[in-house]
Amino acid sequence: MRVMGVDPGLTRCGLSVVESGRGRRVVALDVDVVRTPAQTPVPERLLAISDSVEHWLDTHLPDVVAIERVFSQHNVSTVMGTAQAGGVVALAAAKRGIDVHFHTPSEVKAAVTGNGSADKAQVTAMVTRILALQAKPTPADAADALALAICHCWRAPMIARMAAAQEKAAQQRRTFAAKIEAAR
Repeated sequence: MRVMGVDPGLTRCGLSVVESGRGRRVVALDVDVVRTPAQTPVPERLLAISDSVEHWLDTHLPDVVAIERVFSQHNVSTVMGTAQAGGVVALAAAKRGIDVHFHTPSEVKAAVTGNGSADKAQVTAMVTRILALQAKPTPADAADALALAICHCWRAPMIARMAAAQEKAAQQRRTFAAKIEAAR
């Protein structure tokens, strides 16, 4: 499975692509950070992110896109920019029929380090180790994008089992409702 991990942001948007192998084996294929100047109007910044993401989607052809879920922060403008950047990425993937999954920062940290409240240095160190990289990915947005992709690779089997169980439960509810209706 090829996963594009995205750490959204207006100033720095981390992009990565990894491929999962057997078991927990994951290989990094590419990583980069899209940067937009703070003084540039937001629509132009979103366009720059969109153009880069579309290029990545067309070049790397991921099976799924994993995006960090926006969570409450103290700075509302930061949350807005992060949400807008994540929305641009989700839209580009949806236009291509690529599944999009959102993961919270604590899910990603727990998957990669075993600790849902790990700091950026711990995440970077574990990403470097898991992917057997020669050097730590920098800036932190690049490491975070890789961590998101790794997290999704490792969580995907459980996500698929949960979706199958939900579908089976829904089918059983429909069958039961049909039996009740037929008995009336």
